[in-house]
Amino acid sequence: MNDAPRSYQPINFAQKYGLFTEQWQPKVVAELNDYQFKLVRIEGDFVWHEHPDTDEAFIVLEGELRIDFRDGAVTVKPGEMFVVKQGVEHKPYAAGEVKMMLIEPRGVANTGSAPGERTAQNDVWI
Repeated sequence: MNDAPRSYQPINFAQKYGLFTEQWQPKVVAELNDYQFKLVRIEGDFVWHEHPDTDEAFIVLEGELRIDFRDGAVTVKPGEMFVVKQGVEHKPYAAGEVKMMLIEPRGVANTGSAPGERTAQNDVWI
């Protein structure tokens, strides 16, 4: 049994976003089983990529996100979410800054099948 003291405080998104300004660098704020809840700021174009082993959930908190697919696109507005299914190639884009939450298994790289300069360090908690 774990004897560490428990914290019964909610996670405040505004407070967490106040802790970082960099974009395209997801920050973990919670875990549920093997899934991580990550806050991220994005603006501009990302890279085409896919996640061959998992779905990826995008929940927009502020701004407007467009997720491009090879055969179309979806726009996700504040208060909306979209799940990109496993193995589907996609490219997020934001004309202005977007604040969103990602939900994905621990250890999933933000660039999936396309590692490069946009690949963020995993398991960075705030």
